Amino acid sequence: MSLEFAGLKFNLFNIIDTTIPALVLFLIGLLVIIVMILYHSRRKRFRSATIKYSDVRIVKRAARSSKQKYRFLLTVFRICAIALLIIGFARPRAGTEYKEVTSEGIDIMLALDVSSSMQAEDFKPNNRLYVAKEEIKKFINKRTNDRIGLVVFARYSYTQCPLTTDYGVLLNFVDKVNFGAVEDGTAIGMAIANAVNRLRESNAKSKIIILLTDGDNNAGEIDPLTAANLAAAMGIKIYTIAAGKPGNAMYPYQDPIFGKRYVYQPTRIDEETLKEIAQKTDGRYFRARSGEELDQIYNSIDSLEKTKVKVAEHIQYRELFQYFVYGGLFLLVVEILLANTYFKKLP
Repeated sequence: MSLEFAGLKFNLFNIIDTTIPALVLFLIGLLVIIVMILYHSRRKRFRSATIKYSDVRIVKRAARSSKQKYRFLLTVFRICAIALLIIGFARPRAGTEYKEVTSEGIDIMLALDVSSSMQAEDFKPNNRLYVAKEEIKKFINKRTNDRIGLVVFARYSYTQCPLTTDYGVLLNFVDKVNFGAVEDGTAIGMAIANAVNRLRESNAKSKIIILLTDGDNNAGEIDPLTAANLAAAMGIKIYTIAAGKPGNAMYPYQDPIFGKRYVYQPTRIDEETLKEIAQKTDGRYFRARSGEELDQIYNSIDSLEKTKVKVAEHIQYRELFQYFVYGGLFLLVVEILLANTYFKKLP
């Protein structure tokens, strides 16, 4: 909703444009009203008809008629009438604002590893999958006008959420991602192929895959580099993220006798393949050794893949000045009628 008053345009009570001549005239009108108020408040001192009495106590005790009590209304009507006319001449208008948004959308498929190795708790105090999900949700909340989908993979790959602009639904699907949905393993090639399949019919100007894993490909019918070549042929860019600290990491396991326990196991990440996947598709490779680094990586990808949005604004105004002009004229007529009838006095 936009308002215009005295040449000033307001949008949500913020001035966005100013016309100086109209504003000056409006301020002059306000000055006229102030002068009128001061004049009528001091008028008693300058009355021409006065009679001197030695004692005015009798006059003070005399009852005032209703005409005398309410004669001040004539002044009030006159000042209000002039104020309404000044507001009317300032041409107040109310308008409905329309925005036309033209967006060069980006289609993004997120590929997330949910194999058992993502349980490693080197991103303290949480495991890799938990931290990855939180950073993915932050990334989604930063995007606008983009279609985003989610593929999860272990030994097999499946689509958790197809491309959508309903980020609320997508965030709900991210929250539901957990271990044990599929048999353990790491099928990086199948994850890329599944994501490419979701993007192949896209008409978006830019199509990208963000792949996060902490292992090397050990399952699936499609080799990761073959899947990368397929993505490159379709103009799909792949950003690869290797998650995990180098060396040994602490993995939890459930002991049937002693309950939950931890063991140290080496982190095995095929960085060379992930780098080659990114290179083939004109993407980038990242290494996340902590939750903070993972946050920086998603911020970097967000800045690299910006959606271009053009906004055209149109305002359709509705004139309001006539209501103030009619109100001012009505009060002037009332003031003139009362001054010449009920409140009429002899000179």
